[in-house]
Amino acid sequence: MSGFWAKLLNTMDNSNAFQLGVCDYPEHVPQDRWQEYARTQKALGLSYVRIGEFAWSKLEPLEGQFQWDWLDQAVNTLHAEGLKVVMCTPTATPPAWLIRAHPEILAFDATGKIREFGSRRHYDFSSRVFREHSRRITLAVAGRYGGHPGVVGWQTDNEFGCHDTSRSYGGASVAGFQSWLERKYGTLERLNKFWGNVFWSQDYNEWTQILPPHNTVTEPNPSHVLDFYRFSSDAVASFQEEQVKILREHSPGRWVTHNFMIFFSEFDHYKVSECLDFPSWDSYPTGMLEFFAPDGTGEALKAKYARTGHPDLISFNQDLYRGLKLGGPLEAKGRIHPRTAGHWVMEQQCGQVNWAPFNPLPAAGAVALWTAQGWAHGADAVVYFRWRAATMAQEVMHSGLLRHNETPDRGYLEIKALEREGWTVAPVETKVALLHDYESLWIFDAQKHSSSLSYWTQTLTYYMALRSLGIDVDIVHPDSDLSSYRLIVAPAITLMTEARAKHFEAAAQHAQMVFGPRTAYRTQSGRTFEEGQFGPLTGLVGGQLENFDSLRPTLEVQIDAHSVNTWAECYTPTTANVKYSYSSGPLKDRPAVLEQGNVTTIGANSHTLILEILSAKLEAIGLTPMLMPEGVRTSSRAGKTLVMNFNEEAVSWFGKTLEGVSFSEL
Repeated sequence: MSGFWAKLLNTMDNSNAFQLGVCDYPEHVPQDRWQEYARTQKALGLSYVRIGEFAWSKLEPLEGQFQWDWLDQAVNTLHAEGLKVVMCTPTATPPAWLIRAHPEILAFDATGKIREFGSRRHYDFSSRVFREHSRRITLAVAGRYGGHPGVVGWQTDNEFGCHDTSRSYGGASVAGFQSWLERKYGTLERLNKFWGNVFWSQDYNEWTQILPPHNTVTEPNPSHVLDFYRFSSDAVASFQEEQVKILREHSPGRWVTHNFMIFFSEFDHYKVSECLDFPSWDSYPTGMLEFFAPDGTGEALKAKYARTGHPDLISFNQDLYRGLKLGGPLEAKGRIHPRTAGHWVMEQQCGQVNWAPFNPLPAAGAVALWTAQGWAHGADAVVYFRWRAATMAQEVMHSGLLRHNETPDRGYLEIKALEREGWTVAPVETKVALLHDYESLWIFDAQKHSSSLSYWTQTLTYYMALRSLGIDVDIVHPDSDLSSYRLIVAPAITLMTEARAKHFEAAAQHAQMVFGPRTAYRTQSGRTFEEGQFGPLTGLVGGQLENFDSLRPTLEVQIDAHSVNTWAECYTPTTANVKYSYSSGPLKDRPAVLEQGNVTTIGANSHTLILEILSAKLEAIGLTPMLMPEGVRTSSRAGKTLVMNFNEEAVSWFGKTLEGVSFSEL
């Protein structure tokens, strides 16, 4: 066996058991606490400890003057107790000396103001100066710990884009955007054509005339917005690739990941994760609820799930990040870890958070329930944030497994009591795919045409319907391999190309397909098709868009017994059959749903209609839909099916009583 592969097998965890870990910050506490913390972490059943993501100023207090002794001791202490270290590159927090020496590193917000030092993520991804220092500190840390037997893996940076930081509207990104556009289009004549700049006299005759789309009098050109978002996303991807390349060279045999965030939309996660061995994400169920109410019920929904989080919001993100490794459209970029490895939850809420508008204490049992849900949706490890609650600075009101006084908090006790027997690492198996695409998200939301509608709300309507029917779902990119699926649901794939249309035509030969409103409404440049919706997908759908209706919150139209209250579009069928028609409103008697062969196109955002159609499609492929009680969900993995109750009260289901905020094997 070669030395490389021997090192690979010796440094990577080959266990099939589901693992737990914790985020820890040795630099925040006296060194005499480190050994006791490590012993207690090991005794609690934890396997991994993530460290170092915010430690740049501690590691390098002045440029070129490194202080390694404290981190050496921290890593050695954890390793001596049999804990595996996940080391981070510390680039999310460039130190004050670097910013004051090079203020051009700082990013600009969407109003054109500089975002100053004093928090975190204060850099522009396009800054050449910062890129140089990012490579330098990554090389230093990787060179120091890349071969340490206690370091088994790496996390790059921390939460790319958090606090709206992946897009800079000034500084280095201005020249970067102009160069990106010139490389893409070659000539300004071509750019003007693809953007439709003849509209409102927006033609450009110098590349330097083009700025990031911000502070315009009214909405900017959506094609301009789409390309700026693509440019910003590509900057994140190239930044990631630079760090990963260094880590692969100087820490052979270790895996590399990054911790993504909940419902984050500012960059293409498929591209940004392509060079990773597996993706990770940060799960904060009560925090994410504050920013998202998918069915429009607002405060009532938030109050119901205030202490548990909504099960489908959490599971959507689990399935999304599991799907980054299942359904990316690109080729691998140098990974050394088998892509069969599951995703991780790199930060799991274990008490109350500090950053949401309201921060309720989670219900008893919630931490154990979130952990079980993570495993059931394909996570190979769950890492809790954080070990001891911070006693300083911005996060003093955020909980940890230990309280400020080092006594065990509720999350600690739930983990200690958690039974994980039989939670083995295995793929989640399903015949149902839901398609998701960040470029469709960007262009959909650039012109929502309804304040009640967004890409996420429309996509979640379909996802929640499938989950409420007891179905496990893979969330994958529309251009990925779809050959293993029997039902393919595309709620909001609004950006269409000739190649994508042919890909869907091939998929429809072996699978049922369901399209949602605004499917194939946009070209790759953000314009509409000259022949109208559905462009190159028209033959597969068997019809064309006739009209659409954006509804006010109290305005409804009907499709038989189904109420529609956000969006309704009707079609002119060419070769398709009419499955449903509107029974009220200005579109009365016009087709609302088309069906042609295996393909169904739904023109109305109606939860009950979608539920009815998806139920029939599931039965058509031999699956039995089973409507779940509100707040109850099932998920299957490794031959086990868990039933999970996110209600604080007990629920009766199939003759058994499900205790509040609990899970059990079915």
